[in-house]
Amino acid sequence: MKRLFALLATFATVLGLMAAFGPQAAAATGCKVEYTVASQWQGGFQAGVKVTNLGAPVTGWTLRFAMPDAGQKVAQGWNATWSQSGSAVTATGVDWNRNLATGAVADLGFSGTFTGANPKPTAFTLNGVACTGSVDEPTPDPGTGTPVDVNGQLHVCGVNLCNQYDRPVQLRGMSTHGIQWFDECYNAASLDALAEDWKSDLLRISMYVQEDGYETDPAGFTSRVNALVDMAEARGMYALIDFHTLTPGDPNYNLDRAKTFFASVAARNAGKKNVIYEIANEPNGVSWSAIKSYADQVIPVVRAADPDAVVIVGTRGWSSLGVSDGSNESEVVNNPVNAGNIMYAFHFYAASHKDAYRSTLSRAASQLPLFVTEFGTVSATGGGAMDTASTTAWLDLLDRLKISYANWTYSDAPESSAAFRPGTCGGSDYSSSGVLTESGALLKSRISTPDSFPTS
Repeated sequence: MKRLFALLATFATVLGLMAAFGPQAAAATGCKVEYTVASQWQGGFQAGVKVTNLGAPVTGWTLRFAMPDAGQKVAQGWNATWSQSGSAVTATGVDWNRNLATGAVADLGFSGTFTGANPKPTAFTLNGVACTGSVDEPTPDPGTGTPVDVNGQLHVCGVNLCNQYDRPVQLRGMSTHGIQWFDECYNAASLDALAEDWKSDLLRISMYVQEDGYETDPAGFTSRVNALVDMAEARGMYALIDFHTLTPGDPNYNLDRAKTFFASVAARNAGKKNVIYEIANEPNGVSWSAIKSYADQVIPVVRAADPDAVVIVGTRGWSSLGVSDGSNESEVVNNPVNAGNIMYAFHFYAASHKDAYRSTLSRAASQLPLFVTEFGTVSATGGGAMDTASTTAWLDLLDRLKISYANWTYSDAPESSAAFRPGTCGGSDYSSSGVLTESGALLKSRISTPDSFPTS
């Protein structure tokens, strides 16, 4: 059960407010804050701050509160400009939420670090006016069972992937390599290991369309994808069906194939709770408007058969939100796909894609629901040395923002991005240190940590 603690609340006088903040702020006469710790881990936590203006309309606002422990620090925030000096934290409204009408709400949040205990903030004020409200305890113990048992049918709520309890969740898992090349890697033993030893939440099923893939045998590849969906379901994992378009980069080249494929798999799997559809892997050499046109035509095909499943749309520049093409997330923010229950794909390779890409993801995550459907620990070629520092920075960021991810790849391909050493898929061991590459060992250690899925 959540325990509510009264926040420190003392109303400032109108005269004092006018002196400190000027005429517009003086109109405010009250505010309410709901502070919730969404998740907590060793030395870190993520919190939501819901601010309700109970007074007259406000043009421009500043929220202040005090961290009661010197060891508590704001690491990264969203939906406001955040700063901290000593124990005093300040959040200032940004362009899209700076004006608060009477009764209007601003939803903010931040990730933080702490040492020792993690007591809750006190003395919330909005433009100098003390706020009433409540502080929630961290989420109670997570439910037991497999990821699908606990979370059920997923859906998009705001910018988050949410479970059956309408609570944000993060799925962590692995992607297959092309099933036309490495199908022997995906058998009962390997999926048992993925679910039980790796404790993976999902399996991304990478079905190439070209490169000896789907176009060579549509019925055979559709059947194999469905079989892997069933194998994931039997082990309580989510199945992310990836229509792996890569060359050519314009997804409209495969529009008819996509309609045929998704009509079939959506009708066949509509009754399942574990299926997510990724309709275009890495659009490249093509505009966002062309990608959006493709999505506008394929999503209704999925929805006609499976109205409830989450659909993920690839983005410009090899699903980099346009960064690899010299653009950014603004083109998607300003011209989103006109459909509900969708997310946008973001891909990165840690040795090639660093601060500029992380900044874009951080910025976009406050406005768009994102899913990292593919990433690697190495260079964008799939080879080279693993960049441990960059990979760790990426994974820490995804954890803080609760962005789900699938790593490339759960295979023994002869490339450093593979989780297994060459020849592993001919045996029965998919977990021990002897078969794991450097990349595989790092990912297994991250994925196998407890999920702590919220259930209330």
